[in-house]
Amino acid sequence: MIGSHFAHETRKRNWPTFGIARNSASSRMAAEPDANILRYDILDRGALEHVFQQIEPDLVIHMAAQAFNGLSWETEETTHFANYQGTVNVLRTCQQFAPQAKVIMACSSAEYGDISPSDCPLVEERLLKPVTPYGVSKVATENLGYQYFSNYSQQIFLPRLFIHVGTGHPPATAIQNFARQLALIARGRLEPVVHVGNLESARDFIDVRDGVTGMMLMLEKGTPGEPINICTGTAFKISEILNMLIEISGVDVKVIEDPDLIRHSDEPLLLGDNQKLKNLGWQQKYSIRQTLEAVYRDWCNRIEP
Repeated sequence: MIGSHFAHETRKRNWPTFGIARNSASSRMAAEPDANILRYDILDRGALEHVFQQIEPDLVIHMAAQAFNGLSWETEETTHFANYQGTVNVLRTCQQFAPQAKVIMACSSAEYGDISPSDCPLVEERLLKPVTPYGVSKVATENLGYQYFSNYSQQIFLPRLFIHVGTGHPPATAIQNFARQLALIARGRLEPVVHVGNLESARDFIDVRDGVTGMMLMLEKGTPGEPINICTGTAFKISEILNMLIEISGVDVKVIEDPDLIRHSDEPLLLGDNQKLKNLGWQQKYSIRQTLEAVYRDWCNRIEP
C-alpha cells in the first residue's frame, strides 16, 4: 500500500518510477497492467541485480516485507526470512549497482515492543525491546540499514512507521477489517454483525498520504542513518475507530468479540513523539475521520453491488 502511494507521489513530480512486485501477489495482478511494474521477488538477488543494472536508480524505496504484526505469529519463519534476507539483498544490490542512490527503508513502531502507557510518547532514542516476530525482524532490518550507512557511506534513511492507513490495503489490520465488514453489510452481503478483537488498545494512526509526505521530507532534509518516527503524535482507541467507521457507514450493527482476532501481544498504548518529523517542516493534512472515510469508500468500491 505505501509503495503505491509513494509511486503516485514520485510520478506527480515527473520522476521515472518503477516498481517490483511478486507474481504471486494476486491483489497486484488484479490491477490494470503497468509496464513499469516488474514481476520479481526481492529474495532473488540475481533478479534484483538485473533490474538495478537496467534502471540505475537514484532513489530506492524499500517497502517489501511480510508487513503484518499479528500475522507474524503464524508465519514466523517467512517473516524473518522475507524481511531480513530480502533487505540484505536490496542493500547489497544498492551497494553494488547504485551506491550513490538514496535508500529509504520501512522500519516500524513495532520495534519499540515492551512498553507501558507511561513510556509514551515514544522517542527515537528509546531502547528497542520487540515482543513479536515482526518487531524483531524490523529491528534487524533497521540495524542492517544502519550497518550499510556506517560501513559503506550509503544514504540510508530510517523512518519508523507507525500504523499507516489508506486505500488499497488488504483486510489484515483492524481498520481495514472493520471497513470491509461494514461495506459488505451495507451491500447486503453480510449479516449486520461486526467481529472484533481487543477494542481497548490505542494506536497512533497516520494517513498514508501524510506518511509519504513525511518520508519525502526525510529524503530532502533529513540525515541518513537517523531513525525518525513517522506518526501524528495522537492516539485513538480501537473502539473509537470502530464507532467512527460505523457512523460513516450508516448501518446498524451488533459488535461481537472474536477470540481469533485477539493478539498474543497487544500494547495498551502505542503513541509516538513526532518532534523530529515536525522539525523537518511536516504538518498533518488528513484527520483520522478523513482517512476512515477514504478507506470505507475504497472498500465499497471494491465490493460489487
